[in-house]
Amino acid sequence: MTVKIFYHDHCFDGACSAAVFACFYRRAFDARAQFRYAGLMHRPGGSFGEIHFDADEHVILDFKFHPSEKVTWWFDHHQSAFLTVVDEALFRADTSGKKFFDPTYKSCTKLIADVARDRFGVELPELAELIYWADIVDGAQYPDAETAVNLTAPAMQLTLVLEGSKDHRLRQDIVRALQERSLAEVATAPEVQSAFAPIRARHERAIEIFRKVGECQDGVVFFDLTDHDIEGYNKFIAYWLYPQARYSVSVSRGTYRSKVSVGYNPWSGRPREHNIASLCERYGGGGHAVVGAVSLPPNELDRAKVIAREIAAALRN
Repeated sequence: MTVKIFYHDHCFDGACSAAVFACFYRRAFDARAQFRYAGLMHRPGGSFGEIHFDADEHVILDFKFHPSEKVTWWFDHHQSAFLTVVDEALFRADTSGKKFFDPTYKSCTKLIADVARDRFGVELPELAELIYWADIVDGAQYPDAETAVNLTAPAMQLTLVLEGSKDHRLRQDIVRALQERSLAEVATAPEVQSAFAPIRARHERAIEIFRKVGECQDGVVFFDLTDHDIEGYNKFIAYWLYPQARYSVSVSRGTYRSKVSVGYNPWSGRPREHNIASLCERYGGGGHAVVGAVSLPPNELDRAKVIAREIAAALRN
């Protein structure tokens, strides 16, 4: 049996989701199953890009619903999980018992682990540390912004590598390693540390860029990063440098998209009064109530800047 797992790439929760699902599947269905991994990224218009169904089973994790009948398993926890009302209707009508959606979860990893236990009777105690940290990282449940930016914890080092490395083989090797080794063992592996060193240097450079270009007004800090090559930065830098900000909005450019990123500062001491996913959905994006993004084609950078300013203005109201 060959199982192909499509998962949210450049994302700690996405990688952990893939690792937990593979362990669950082996335990519950086929101990000899062979797994292949393919990362998915949010693209302009919400499209999946090229996606090849060429295995016995196909799994999509921590990513939007795909209406193909070839998708046998699906788990997601994003408010903006459905590209169309038709997709949502197809999900609601599904009777396979293998597709799960719950936007109340902080991480998709924990959703998978809980479904494995509650629906299939599969406990995964050896992955408790992984599940715990996925919930911390994806739910921004750090005690403070400094902890989120500090890179001493193995989970934080892995998060930085997964978000910043352009080596898809390394990112997939990390998914495999997480199924068998502790976070510390994976993070200290020579190939991971080799990738971590230059990414950490970029992280330190990103802090200085954020410090230089940040504009904080009426509880919203805005960053135009389009003149700087810092794709894949730590989004909590904004709240560490500007603790008074309730929300952050940034616009950046990448090789295949222009991106607007939006977030709520959980340490601001002020309640969230906007649903960020809903704001981003107005422009074809999405996410969670507390964090979201809008992706546009790379040649629409000027439009991305306009959208970023409009979202920042809406959050100030």
